[in-house]
Amino acid sequence: MALQLLILALLLLAAPLLAGGVFTDVDGEPPPLPFRWISGQFCMWAGFQLICVPFVLIKGSFLHVAYLYSGYCLVLVVLGAVRDILRLRKKREAGEVPGKRAIGRKAGRLQILLWVLFAAVLLFQLVQAVRMTYTDGDDAFYVSISTGVVNDELMYRKLPYTGFSTELDARHGLAPFPVWVAYLAKLSGMEAVSVAHVALPVVLITLAYGIFYLLGRQLFPRRDARLPLYLLFTGILVLFGDYSIYTAENFMIARSRQGKAALCSIVIPFILYLLLLWLKRLEKQEKPSVYHYLLFFAANMAGCLCSTLGGVIICVLTGIVGLLGAVSFKRWGQLPPMALCCLPCIGYAFLYLILN
Repeated sequence: MALQLLILALLLLAAPLLAGGVFTDVDGEPPPLPFRWISGQFCMWAGFQLICVPFVLIKGSFLHVAYLYSGYCLVLVVLGAVRDILRLRKKREAGEVPGKRAIGRKAGRLQILLWVLFAAVLLFQLVQAVRMTYTDGDDAFYVSISTGVVNDELMYRKLPYTGFSTELDARHGLAPFPVWVAYLAKLSGMEAVSVAHVALPVVLITLAYGIFYLLGRQLFPRRDARLPLYLLFTGILVLFGDYSIYTAENFMIARSRQGKAALCSIVIPFILYLLLLWLKRLEKQEKPSVYHYLLFFAANMAGCLCSTLGGVIICVLTGIVGLLGAVSFKRWGQLPPMALCCLPCIGYAFLYLILN
C-alpha cells in the first residue's frame, strides 16, 4: 500500500509540479507553487485527451495509451525542469539571488487565525470525503469502466453493467476521464475503485481549493486577511452546500472522481481564472504571452476530457468574455488567438455529431 501511494503521489503531485515549470510568466515571475501544480495537471490532462481518444476510435489497446501517455508526461517533466534551470541561470547572470524575496510586513494574528481555520475546514472535508465515501448510481457506470479497462485493456468496448460487447458510445468515448483513472490504477497497482474513492477525492478537492486560492490572489491583491477569509467562507459554503445530490458542492466533495464533477468544480473555475488574467492584461494594454494561450488551450482540452458537454460550455463562456474584453478595451486582435484555443472544443463537438 505504501508503494502504491508513493507512485500515486509521484503521478498526481510531483510530476504536475515539475511540468508546471513550463508556464513561467502566466501568473507572475516566479509563479506561485499552487499555480505550477495546477497548470501542470491541466497540461497532463490535455495530453491524455489528445492521446486516448484516437485509440478509443480505432479500438486500440489501453496499454498503448498508457505507454504513450507516460512518455508524454516524462517529456513535460523534462521541459519544466529545463525551463527552471534556464530561469535560475538567467537570474544568476543578472545578479539576482534565487529564492530571496523582499520581506513584507508580518501577518497579523487575525490573518494567521483565519488561515488556521481554513486549513481545519479543508482537512475536515478531505477526511470526510474519504471516510464517508459511498457508491452512487453513476459509479455503476464510470468506476466499472475504469475497472474493466484495467482488467481487459479494452476501452468502451464492453457494457459496464453486463460485461457484454458493444459498439462505441460516442458520448462517453470522447470524454475518457474514467480511462485516466484506470491509468492511475494500472501504474500504481491499486484497485481502480480505491483510486476513485480514496486517492482522487483528496487530490481533486485540494486542486479545486488551489484554484480558489489563485482566484483570491487576483481578487485581493494586497494578500491581507481578506484572502484567507474568502477561502474560509468558500469552504463553509461547500461544507453546507450538500443539501441535494445535484448541487455543485455535492459534485465537488462526494463525486469528484467523476469527470462531470471535475468539469464544474475544477476546469471551469480555472478557465475563469485564466480569463480574469487575460482581461487584466488587456486592461493594462499588455499582450498576453504565448504560454497564456497554450495553457488556455490545455484547459479547453481538459474540459473535453471531463465531459462532452464541457466543450460547449467552455466555448460559450470564452466567446462571451472574449467579446466583452475586446469591446471594453478595444483589443480586437486578441480574439483570433482565443478562438484558436477553442478549436479542440469545436472539433470534438463536430466529431460527436458525426459519430452519432
